[in-house]
Formats: sequence, C-alpha cells, structure tokens
Amino acid sequence: FRTCRIYLQFLPKKLHKMADWFLIVSIVVAFILLLIAALYFLVHFQHPDDKNEAWFPKITVLLGFVLAGATVLLLPLDVANNEGYAGCDGYDTKLCGGLNMELFWDIFFWTIPVWVFLLIPFMTFFYEADDGTLMAGTSIGSNPKSRFCEAVKYEIFVIVIVGLFFVLGYLFLNDAAVPITDYNGSLGGVEFTTTAGVIFNSNLLVDIGTNDISYLNSVETNSTATELILPVSIPTFFAGFMSFVGWFFFALFGGVGLAAVPLDLILTFINRPRLMSTTEMADAQLSIRERVNELVDIGELLKVEREEQQASGKKISRFSKEGREQNKTLLEFKAQVLLLEEDAEDFLLCTDNHKKYNPLKAYFSLLCGFVSIILSITWVIQIAIYVLPKNPPHSFLNRYFQWFDEWFPLFGVLSVALYSVYLLLCAVKGCFKFGLRFLLFQLHPMKPNKTYMSSFMFNIGLILLCALPVVQLCTTAFSEYARYTNVYQVIGVQVEYLKFFRWFWVNNIFVISLLGVTALTTLYLAFCKKRETKNNAQLLRDKLKSRRL
Repeated sequence: FRTCRIYLQFLPKKLHKMADWFLIVSIVVAFILLLIAALYFLVHFQHPDDKNEAWFPKITVLLGFVLAGATVLLLPLDVANNEGYAGCDGYDTKLCGGLNMELFWDIFFWTIPVWVFLLIPFMTFFYEADDGTLMAGTSIGSNPKSRFCEAVKYEIFVIVIVGLFFVLGYLFLNDAAVPITDYNGSLGGVEFTTTAGVIFNSNLLVDIGTNDISYLNSVETNSTATELILPVSIPTFFAGFMSFVGWFFFALFGGVGLAAVPLDLILTFINRPRLMSTTEMADAQLSIRERVNELVDIGELLKVEREEQQASGKKISRFSKEGREQNKTLLEFKAQVLLLEEDAEDFLLCTDNHKKYNPLKAYFSLLCGFVSIILSITWVIQIAIYVLPKNPPHSFLNRYFQWFDEWFPLFGVLSVALYSVYLLLCAVKGCFKFGLRFLLFQLHPMKPNKTYMSSFMFNIGLILLCALPVVQLCTTAFSEYARYTNVYQVIGVQVEYLKFFRWFWVNNIFVISLLGVTALTTLYLAFCKKRETKNNAQLLRDKLKSRRL
C-alpha cells in the first residue's frame, strides 16, 4: 500500500470543478424562503406590545430561525453536492456539485455556539431587564444604558462558564480514536506509462482481475484491529460538544414530540369547534366562569403570600425546598391560565363567533396528522432496524431515497429535508408538551399575536440546540444515502469517536433514550386520562390556603 501511495503522487493534482449553478440557485432560493418564513413566523406570533419595540431581539430571532433551518437543510445540500465521491478528485466530476461543503459546515459549527451562548442569552437579559424579570424582581427602568450594563453583567457570567467548558474540553478531549482494520501485505511495483500530453482519467483504470482478488484474499487473513488517533479542529470539536449538549434536550423533547405531534394534530380535527346549543353554551360558560373565579382567587393568594414575604424581610432562595415549592406553584398557576385561555378561545368559536373560524384548518390539521403518523412510524422503524443493530437487516429509508435517485434525485434530497425538519418540529412540540405536564421549567408557548420576544428566543435557542443532534441522527440513519457527504466524514467519523463522547454515541445511549421516551409518551397519551383543569385549580387554591395556616 505504501508503494501505491508513492505512485499516486505522480498522478495529476485534484482538478476543481466549478460550482453547479443549480446548487447555487437552490441555496439562494432556500435562503429567501427561510427568510420569508422567519418574517411571517415573527409577525404572526409577536405580541402587540413588541410591535415597534425590541428590534435587536427580533433580528436575533429572525436570523436564528434562518440559521436553524439552514443547518438542517445543509445535509440535503451536502448530499446533492456529493463531494465525498472519489471521482471528485478530478477524474470523474460529472456527479460532483463543486461546492466547498467543509467551509459551509465550519461556518455553521462556529455560528451555532455564538447564537446559543452569546446572542440569545444577551438579548434575553436585555429584553427582560426592563421589567425586572431576571433582575431579582427589581425593575431598572427604561434606561438603555442600565439595561445594557445589566445584560452585559449576566452575559459575562454565561461566557465564563461556557468558555471554561469549551477550553478544558478541547484541551483534554480533542482527539478522536477512530477504529480501523490494518491490513499487512507486500505489493510489487506498478508501472504506468502514457504518451506525452495525455492526462490521467478514469477510462485508463483497469477492472479488478483475478490477481487483484487473490492479493486481497491473502492480506485479509493478515489483519489487525487498531485505532487511528486524529486530533480534531476547533469547529469540529464545537460540533461534537454542541451535539452532546443538545442530545440531552433532543432525546427528551424529540421523543415526546414524535408521539405527541400526530395525536395533537388529529385531536385538533376531532375537537374542532362546532356550533353549540343554548343549553350547552350556558353549561360551558358557567364552567369557564367558575375556573376564572378560581384562578383569580389563586392569583390573589399568590400576591398576598409574596407581599407578606417582602414585609417580613425573609429571603427565600429559589434552590431551597420552600423556594422550589413556590416556583412550582407559580408554574402550575401559569399553566392553568394558559389552558383557560385556550378553552375560552374555543368557546368563542363555538358561539356566534363561529363564522370567523375557517373550517379548512381542521381538515388541513387532519391531513398533517396522517402525514406525521407516517413520518413518526418510519422514523421509529428506521432507528430500530438500521441505527441500533450493528449489522442492519435492511436499509429501509436509504433504499427509498436511492430509488428516487434512479429517476428524479431531487425527490430524495427533499425527502431528507422533510425528515430532518420534522424532527426539529417534534422537539419544539415535545418541549411545550412536557413542560405543560410536569412543570419543571418556564412555559414558552407560541400563540398567534400573544408571544413575547422572551418566548421567541427560548424556542429558537431550543431549536438551535437540537439542530446538530438532528443532523447527527440523520447522518447516521441515512448513512448509505449520505455516504459521499462531507458531514459524514466529520460527524460520522471524527465527532462519533471523540474521547469521552464516543461512549454515548457508539453505544447509542441517546438514540435508545429517544425511542424509550417515545414509547412511554405513546402509552401515557393513549391510556392516561386528561387531567381535569377545574379540579387542578381547586387543588392549587387549597394548597395555597394551607400554606398560610
């Protein structure tokens, strides 16, 4: 093999192909579509209070949305570019796109940490500093300098903590131990003679003969398993680190979303608003009024409890048992208010306001529900029969994508994009679904014309955290179809075998967790009854009253 490498040095250097115009047009069109979608997303959901305010957070959200979508769509672009194909070295470039995908991925590997740990936290601190949400309950007013200084102070703390983990991780965990098989054998010299002016091309290669096969059989018996230690670049380590952190969120929220998205879409159709009779309307109105009164009482109790705490001068740490109980109570109160708002909107659509409701929305939701069922089931099957087994019994979706390549390759690329984007949507849905049920963190629902910028930035940050795990899972699940991609050489080889991280990925710890959460969520949603919101409000009120005794 050393002799072969010596002779290969005399071959012509790599011939760079000009970038495919179709791929360039696709990039421009995709960017424009993502930008339009981000603008619509922002305008449709933003709260009226933010209409002419918070411009810098809006720009951060807008570009963050584009960045998240582009990260996922970069995989289909990498597939279409085909840079990993051996012929792209110069002798068979007709299948190559000519784009420098390594540069593309490095840019995104740098940009995602900047957005997640620098821009989004800073803009969140700056946005919420005005009402004192993050500043221990003390508003600092509308002075831009004060808000900026407070945001910088908190952001420096985030940068120090995250930077410490990055630096220490790269110093001690920047090597990838790639398993390889070392074959030993001897090979005589190979002569290659051409006339003057003839350039080497693929037509000069000779098919494998019996001598070649005999040689391969002889060296196959003389092989040893070993590891190749490769130091990775900083962007590649960033990708591994961000993917590792994101997997903790994606395994939980993505697993919940894979089961919840199809069910919720179909339930939207089943529970679509219908015109109510006078008796039904009176009963529903009475129920909503009772829940409103209950929540008003709870809000008053929470206010009195906080005023008494401030008057006594008693400081309670949010990490203490009492502080955690207060935070849980507040989150449960917010969840009850959110559910009441949704029920009140549905009630209005069932009364005289039903004319404002578009019935096509319910049928579109039903159609999306059936499509999401297919996507969720095929994802679970692909993971079960291709990702988890060491020797997959079937390629499944890889075979489907390759079949498209035989007659219209664009469909295969678009299918990869669809499966990738669907996983991101599942993560966002799963986050809200899990938070509404277990109340472990602040809820940030996305509601048309009722969403503040803090909720925008939370959800964009979550999407960006889950973007690289989605790319990693898709690269692994579609490895046959994406075998010539640049990202497969980075994530499927270098990142996959990084020190410390490799144990989680080689043993499929996160993927198994994802399937486990999906199975548990399916069982929970199928067999557990929906909680009675009225009874929950009463229990919450009784708990608050008992704390004051």
